[in-house]
Amino acid sequence: MSSTPAPRSTRPAHVVNEQIRGLWARTGGQLTADDRAEYEALVTEWAAATGEGVTQKA
Repeated sequence: MSSTPAPRSTRPAHVVNEQIRGLWARTGGQLTADDRAEYEALVTEWAAATGEGVTQKA
């Protein structure tokens, strides 16, 4: 298990979201193994851009 934190997204969440939507539209909802890898990377980038999964300390 890596102790290196995931890099923060440099693109805004809405830009990444549009790319995710484009991927689904382009593939007709049927993802190949390569498409799935791209989708997972985009979702990870989107989550970093939105701060999902980040716990804020009080």
